[in-house]
Amino acid sequence: MQSVTLPEKEDSTLKTRLQHSPAWVFVLYVSLSSFIVYTCMYGFRKPFTSASFSGQTLFGVSYKVVLVISQVIGYMLGKFYGIRFIGSLQPSRRAGMIIKLIFTAWLALLLFAIVPAPYNFIFLFINGFPLAMVWGLVFGFLEGRRVTELMGAVLATSFIFASGLAKTAGKWIMLNLSISEWWMPFAAGTLFIIPLLISTWLLNQTPPPTKEDEAARTVRKPMDKSERKAFIVRFGFALAPVIIAYVMLTILRDFSEDFANELWIETGYQNNAGIFAQTSTIISLVVLGVIGGFFLIRNNYKAFQLNNVIIIFGFILAALATFLFHLHMISPVIWIVCAASGLYLGYVPYNCFYFERMLAAYKVQGNVGFVIYIADAFGYLGTVVVLLVKEFISIKYSWVDFFTWMFYISSAGGILLVLWGSTLFAKIYKNNK
Repeated sequence: MQSVTLPEKEDSTLKTRLQHSPAWVFVLYVSLSSFIVYTCMYGFRKPFTSASFSGQTLFGVSYKVVLVISQVIGYMLGKFYGIRFIGSLQPSRRAGMIIKLIFTAWLALLLFAIVPAPYNFIFLFINGFPLAMVWGLVFGFLEGRRVTELMGAVLATSFIFASGLAKTAGKWIMLNLSISEWWMPFAAGTLFIIPLLISTWLLNQTPPPTKEDEAARTVRKPMDKSERKAFIVRFGFALAPVIIAYVMLTILRDFSEDFANELWIETGYQNNAGIFAQTSTIISLVVLGVIGGFFLIRNNYKAFQLNNVIIIFGFILAALATFLFHLHMISPVIWIVCAASGLYLGYVPYNCFYFERMLAAYKVQGNVGFVIYIADAFGYLGTVVVLLVKEFISIKYSWVDFFTWMFYISSAGGILLVLWGSTLFAKIYKNNK
C-alpha cells in the first residue's frame, strides 16, 4: 500500500504548492511543462518530413507525398474523432491518455521501419491518428484561467519551434549517425521519450482553475451530446466563415512544415540541417512577442474581437513578404521567416485564444477542445484535398511558385472571411445583451 499511496501524497503536495504559489511561478511551471510535452509529441510526428524518400513511388506518386498524405489523413480522422472524445473526456484521464497515444504512434514508427516499402505507408496513417488528440489533452490543463493566453502563447510556440527541432533531429540523425531514412523517424522518437514522460508527469500536477478563474472565464467542463448540439445551433452560422479561414491557414501550415525540406533545397539550403530550428525559433519569438500579452485584456469580448485583428494582420504580413520576395527586395530566408510569422499569427489564435475568449465572452460552460477540434478536423480535411489535387492534376510548378500562390490566395480569402465572421459574432453578442 505504501508504494501506491506515496505518489498520491507527493502529487497532492505539489498541486497544493502550485495552487498557493505566486502567479509567475504557476505560469512558468505550467507553460514550460506543456511546452515540453507538445514539443516531444512533434518528435514522433515530423522527423520523417526531413527525408526525401527519393527513388520510391507508389502508383506513380512520389513516396514522400504518399507518406505525407497517409499521415495527414490519419491526423484528420483523429481530429474528427477528437470532437467528441476531447469534448467529453474527464480531466483526470488526460495525462495517462497523452502517454498512451504517443506510445501508440511510436510503435507505428517501429513497424514503419520493419515493414518494407511500399507496404509501410499504412503505419504513417496509424501514427497520425493518435497524435491528433494530444493538443486538446494538453490545452485542457491550461484553459479557463485568467492567465490562459500567457500560458497558451508559450504552448502555441511549441508547434512552431518543435516542428523545426523535429526536422533538425531527423536530418542530423541521417547525416551524422548513418541511420537510414526508414529507421530515422523511430530513432528520432527515442530521443524524446524521457523528456515526454517527465514533462507529462509535471503537467499532471497542475491544479484545477480557481473560483476567481471561473468567475473571469466561465466554468470549463466536459460537454455531453445535447450540450454540443446546442452550441452548434447557437454559433454554427458565425463559425462557418471563421473555420473556412482556419482551413486556409491549416493548409498553409501543413505544407510549410511537410515540404519545408523541398523549399529550402530549391532556395539553396540543402546541406544546412540547422536551418529548420533556426528559422522556427525566430518565428516562435515573433509570435510570442505579438500575442503573449493578451491575458492583460480583461474584457473578454474585446479580447475575442482583437483576435480577428491579429489574424488579419498575419494574412497581410504573409502576402506582403511574398510580394517583396518576388520583387527581389528580400532574401529567401527573410521571406520564409516573415511569411511563416504571418501564417502563425493567424493560426495560433485559433488554437489558444480565439475560442478561449469566445466561451468566456458568450458565457458558455464547456471546453475549448470541443470547438478547436471542429475547426481542426475541417482544417486537415482541406489539407488532404489540396494534397490530392496538387498530386493528381498535372501542372508544372516549382515549390517557390506553389507557396507564392498559396500565400496570395489564402490571404485574400482569409481577410474577407475573418471580417464576415467577426460581424456575425458581433450581432450574436448584441442580441445576447
